[in-house]
Amino acid sequence: MADGLIDARAMRCPWPALRLARAVRGAPPGAAVRLMADDPKAPDEIAQLARAQGWQLTCEAQDGGWIFTVLR
Repeated sequence: MADGLIDARAMRCPWPALRLARAVRGAPPGAAVRLMADDPKAPDEIAQLARAQGWQLTCEAQDGGWIFTVLR
């Protein structure tokens, strides 16, 4: 993770969600974790993960993919 951004482009689900979950678990409460992903399934899978864990999630489209920001 460089500059607080996980680059999961070219990874197929569930890998982006797994990498995000690991990073969020290791982050202090209140910290933001960002993830770049381009798998078409990522928005739904990451949204489901965020709901299940009670995380705040924002998503923005960028360069053929998305950047997800999670607040724990």
